[in-house]
Amino acid sequence: MGGHDFSKILITGADGFIGSHLTEALVGKGYDVRAFVLYNSFNSWGWLDHASPHIRSNLDVFAGDIRDPHGVRAAMKGCDAVIHLAALIAIPYSYHSPDTYVDTNVKGTLNVLQAARELGVGRVIHTSTSEVYGTARFVPITEEHPLQGQSPYSASKIGADQLAYSFYASFGLPVVIARPFNTYGPRQSARAVIPTVITQIANGQREIKLGAVSPTRDFNFVKDTVGGFIAALESGAGVGEVVNFGSNFEISVGDTARLIAEAMGVEIGIVTDEARLRPQHSEVERLWADNGKAKQLFGWQPAYGGREGFKRGLAETAEWFLDPANLAGYKADRYNI
Repeated sequence: MGGHDFSKILITGADGFIGSHLTEALVGKGYDVRAFVLYNSFNSWGWLDHASPHIRSNLDVFAGDIRDPHGVRAAMKGCDAVIHLAALIAIPYSYHSPDTYVDTNVKGTLNVLQAARELGVGRVIHTSTSEVYGTARFVPITEEHPLQGQSPYSASKIGADQLAYSFYASFGLPVVIARPFNTYGPRQSARAVIPTVITQIANGQREIKLGAVSPTRDFNFVKDTVGGFIAALESGAGVGEVVNFGSNFEISVGDTARLIAEAMGVEIGIVTDEARLRPQHSEVERLWADNGKAKQLFGWQPAYGGREGFKRGLAETAEWFLDPANLAGYKADRYNI
């Protein structure tokens, strides 16, 4: 299993979009995975409920809350490494409930770091986000780019990243800060732009409602993001470092919508929905990743890079959403914040 023999891995946020794909991939590679999911009275494991019986029967599921330090510590006992993905991620929701973002993203990360330090965990991979950069001041964006908290979400992630780094600098905790750019793929929540377009088209709409169409993004297919986490886990390199995981391909939101329509074989019009616009200084206008450091440190590169790779990823994503059983889980008739 690479340079480090971590046999038992804790994944926080294993019930989420990226976390569930990562959990499946690690179980598939023979790792012993403890999946930390958000406790709820439905006994739902989030997206892991949809995993194959083989995956589910090989999982050690721990239901808890990342905001509770005791539960986090209990979940981490006996684990050699932790991949921390549990977070609140929606940008619009962070405008009206910033308090929950500090509790979950900042305090939750602190709980993970404290437990890992106390228990002597061998590797901590903390999940950052390209949103911490704000609107690009130069492109492509390297890890040296300034951090700009343009939304409460972004600010909470900057805080979490700095805490993770501080535990490396202060206590020698073996932390790697993984910074994925915009991940997309099957299971992504409907508040993200790609599922927004796909679900509207799948439900027969041809006038697609969007917020701002001019901002650009660097989209990563979820299989590439998962590959990045696994590369970071299995490498001895990168401790104390921030590493971008991006495709090094920039495309506007409007062009993304048109590419999705092309992949789905339909003609669309785009309508600006005022409710979807971010406050003026909060919108991140431009993201474009320099992914050279990930290649150099971990030997990682996207399998779905460039325009062609993006089209392949979009086709796989659309195919998943077009399955009626999957589409039924999305409320495509309303705006999800």
